[in-house]
Amino acid sequence: MSFPGRVTRYTSLTCNGRITVPGPSERMRMMLERRRRRGRRELRLVVPDARLRSVRNRVAAQVAHLNRCDKDDALNWTKDVSEFDADPLS
Repeated sequence: MSFPGRVTRYTSLTCNGRITVPGPSERMRMMLERRRRRGRRELRLVVPDARLRSVRNRVAAQVAHLNRCDKDDALNWTKDVSEFDADPLS
């Protein structure tokens, strides 16, 4: 049974035929449970805001002081790690 404008996975019918929708906390719990079943979890990161001039200046100063050998090592490490995402059968 489908109802226009409703998220069907959150809609359930009671025994008397009335439509009920779980509250926000219950929907959040249901969403987190679906993610867990898929082997996923929520991760929140707090990062510097790259839109701020002060942050861009700080990053630029750090980049200017990078050692070329360290940069090459970091790029090689990134390349090696990216292979974890490759299809194991290919």
